[in-house]
Amino acid sequence: MATRADNACDPIASLRDAVVVAARTLADGDLPRLPTLDRPPKLELGDFATNAAMLLAPLARSAPREVAERLAAALADELGERVAAVDVAGPGFLNLRLADAWFKRALAQVLAAGDAYGRPLAAGPRERILVEFVSANPTGPITVASGRHAAYGDALCRLLEFCGHTVEREYYVNDAGSQVERFARSIAARARGEEPPEDGYRGDYVAELARAIDGAADLDTETLARRGVEAMMASVRGTLERFGVRMDRYFSERSLHESGAIERALEQLARAGHTYEADGALWLRTTAFGDDKDRVLRRSNGEYTYFAADIAYHADKLARLAAANPEGGYRAIDVLGADHHGYVGRMRAAWQALGGEGDRLELVIMQLVHLVEGGSRAQMSKRAGTVVTLDELVSDIGVDAARWFLLSRSHDTTLELDLDLARSQAQDNPVFYVQYAHARIASILRRAGTDRETAVRGRDLEASPETLAPAARELLLKLFAFPSEVGEAAALRAPHRLTAYLLELARAFSAFYRDCRVLGADEEGGDENFRLAVCLAVRDTLARGLGLLGIAAPDEM
Repeated sequence: MATRADNACDPIASLRDAVVVAARTLADGDLPRLPTLDRPPKLELGDFATNAAMLLAPLARSAPREVAERLAAALADELGERVAAVDVAGPGFLNLRLADAWFKRALAQVLAAGDAYGRPLAAGPRERILVEFVSANPTGPITVASGRHAAYGDALCRLLEFCGHTVEREYYVNDAGSQVERFARSIAARARGEEPPEDGYRGDYVAELARAIDGAADLDTETLARRGVEAMMASVRGTLERFGVRMDRYFSERSLHESGAIERALEQLARAGHTYEADGALWLRTTAFGDDKDRVLRRSNGEYTYFAADIAYHADKLARLAAANPEGGYRAIDVLGADHHGYVGRMRAAWQALGGEGDRLELVIMQLVHLVEGGSRAQMSKRAGTVVTLDELVSDIGVDAARWFLLSRSHDTTLELDLDLARSQAQDNPVFYVQYAHARIASILRRAGTDRETAVRGRDLEASPETLAPAARELLLKLFAFPSEVGEAAALRAPHRLTAYLLELARAFSAFYRDCRVLGADEEGGDENFRLAVCLAVRDTLARGLGLLGIAAPDEM
């Protein structure tokens, strides 16, 4: 039977649908929850295992193994020639061994889907999502730590777009406040041939700015701050462009102060009854929304806190999102630094006080990056001037390696980036290994002939006489997992999952290529056209996955 998952080209979801249909047949449509469908712990047990019978046993008031026997027969009817065996194991698990016909049909669907392959079936409702990331202070160049934010935020945006969401990329420019004043004083000091103030910025870039800004020694602090920020942001834009990251908007914090947006946001909160005055200061009652204590918005000396500006910024975000989506369907994601853990509770509270739904704001906390070379860590400090910039990292190991390694671990774990490994042009370098797999397949297809790809795509793969070797089955099962991996990576905000998946896919291809001759397969009793079709699908999936990470898929290496 054709299912919704068939049409969406997710072979494993299609198989899961068949299990659910068979289970609902025995349960008269009533299931307590959907059954699992997982790879078994040992390959000899089959291709997939399901707990469906154990879920049905309480409803049927029968022993799980008895229910499993009945379900095995129902599954065999549902799947027909696509299943080779359905075996009962343990207390009532069902192990499915799929027939070659299932693999061939699924491969044909993957190739027919083309560029759409991998879009997950259950991506949820389509939303407009505003992702704010990087947002490094404009008082210095983009560092390796901020580069991790850039790689993560950009890959997340690519994933969300691939899953059908409308995504806006935004950089919040912190061009107001005391750190900008210290930045300006540091530039002025260098322009006068003096040391920056103790709490200032000391990197070589400060001296370069002092030489580049005309009359820096004599400019007033506000003018010098503006010019310094403008110059620094021009550098930031150039670095991000080099790194393959584009922003749809650069939002100025200064504009919130100059436009009266902060006052308007605080008036909105006051009208809603969420603020109060105490000890000469203005407070937001964030405890009403789950925060551990209330927060100051305006100090007793009349100065606004950083939190007040952040609230005004999020009020602006919320208004823009709501205006573009009056029926809902919007979301804001903030990608924040490791020092922002205490920010999460208060910002969620402020978002709700502004009228936003609590689950419409996500705050992702990134952890630190340590550069490791020769077994030792490099120490980094922007203010002290001992910073390693993203430009320096890219010049050292390249954009592709930088992005891969910065994405290779979950955002909520500290990352150690091994520079020696990242520079390596060998199989132990994971990005080199994955890109080499793509290049190897491209070489195979070139040798097969330029017209062969089109012919293979249009061939009836289900009629192929190929008997699948174990390595071919494992490669195809890994290939068919791509939609679920993309869906999980997007839903969990976890682009690092794709790096692990692509490495596994490349390894599975290497095993296939070792065991299954492609060109000349007919001479050994295989089907060259079918094996070329496998190569095509794997090449395209490697390229698609690398593209979602912002990494190139070279045809030659």
